[in-house]
Amino acid sequence: MEPRADVTDVGPTTEPKKERIRIVIADDHPIFRDGLRKLLSLEEDFEVVGEANDGPEVFRLLEELEPDILLLDLRMPGLDGLSVLQRLQLARKRTKIIVLTASEDKNEFVQAMKFGCSGIVLKQTATELLMKSIRKVHAGEIWLDSYTTAAVMRQFASVPDPAPSGDRRGRGRAPLSQREREIVALVAQGYKNKEIAEKMFISEQTVKNHLHNIFDKLGVSDRLELALYAIHKGLHDPNRPDS
Repeated sequence: MEPRADVTDVGPTTEPKKERIRIVIADDHPIFRDGLRKLLSLEEDFEVVGEANDGPEVFRLLEELEPDILLLDLRMPGLDGLSVLQRLQLARKRTKIIVLTASEDKNEFVQAMKFGCSGIVLKQTATELLMKSIRKVHAGEIWLDSYTTAAVMRQFASVPDPAPSGDRRGRGRAPLSQREREIVALVAQGYKNKEIAEKMFISEQTVKNHLHNIFDKLGVSDRLELALYAIHKGLHDPNRPDS
């Protein structure tokens, strides 16, 4: 009979590596890209997998690498960031996009949000906020700092605050219910109606009915306005009391 193998000495155990957030940087300034890549590489949960210096290269890298996050400059040669965003609305699959820009043009912020970006970060923002934005967006949230939120909100004339008397949509006419708050929070995190229905164990039609009531109560006209208003007012946290 063969001796039993000794299985007690298994050696030192190692913890599994933490999954990294895979990032592509798109900016036409090599010095900026190099500096940003070095900063991001200092974070153990980040991995820069590609760099693009123009719009066409962005499409190639996204197709080839399918990163988690694209950091996209709005001002690039050949095809600017807004044009890239617009084309990616239907083309991209899993990549979430953060606009990283030196521009302070509020109209560009609004267009970028409408074209599907998940966050806007100014290049003069503190480094730690950029890191935080990447993690938040990767987790499914929308990222706007206080400046960009206020700037975008001011562009939506249909979302005045406070509402003028006689507003036919009656902002503040009735407080949101807890269920409505939960739906607002999910919309602000980028979930679609079908996904919200699945998470809340209700029908998609029920979600649509709730959204109709929410739009009427808050005086917003679409999901983007609702998401921005939710972030502005803290409604993306369903447990926060009414302001």
